[in-house]
Amino acid sequence: MPESAAIRVESLNVVRSETAVLRDVSFVVPAGQLLGLLGPSGSGKTTLMRALLGLQIVASGDTEILGDRAGAVALRNRVGYVSQSPAVYGDLTVMENLRYFASILDVARDDVDRVLADVDLERYARSLVSRLSGGERARVSLAIALLGAPELLILDEPTVGLDPVLRRDLWTLFARQASAGTTLLVSSHVMDEAARCERLLLLREGQILADLTPAELLERTRTSSYDAAFVALIEGST
Repeated sequence: MPESAAIRVESLNVVRSETAVLRDVSFVVPAGQLLGLLGPSGSGKTTLMRALLGLQIVASGDTEILGDRAGAVALRNRVGYVSQSPAVYGDLTVMENLRYFASILDVARDDVDRVLADVDLERYARSLVSRLSGGERARVSLAIALLGAPELLILDEPTVGLDPVLRRDLWTLFARQASAGTTLLVSSHVMDEAARCERLLLLREGQILADLTPAELLERTRTSSYDAAFVALIEGST
């Protein structure tokens, strides 16, 4: 894998209950890139992310993360992950959740204040997580993933259920992280978020339908919206 590559996936296949979930998926992500993984529900986005984290049994293929095999112990402090369901403790406050995970990661205490500010949760620091809205709990999960400034962030639908202003603010944060050298792989089924990414992987039925920039997507499909572009790609592939 080239030194500048954060992710390399080669001929990845995942089979579940005799059904192919991922089929011959290959791609390389350079360090510091903001990559959007887009596709409808059931296209294989979450399965691909689980494979990158070493959490998914694969039938065949090779996956390397930051120069190491996916799931290697050495990657635990170098990769941040946010799942679709917030992985937080409801009976603890926001601050207590962050301090707990910071202690596990052996992260400096002042890093908790940094991530609280990054996700705009400072005013909820002493609130029980169980009393927060779904969007607020999702931001707590994101704050935990940001602890320690990981080199790679894998974010599964991080903006689902959030209001437009907060979605905009989080994408601004993602772009800032990428500018600082962090590699981000962000999944979404909301096609208008494609414009906020440097590069797009469009997944459908476990296969990569397209690998291109947002501008190239619109140019290739001769459309003016990303929803229309994805439909055009699907119709063209069938």
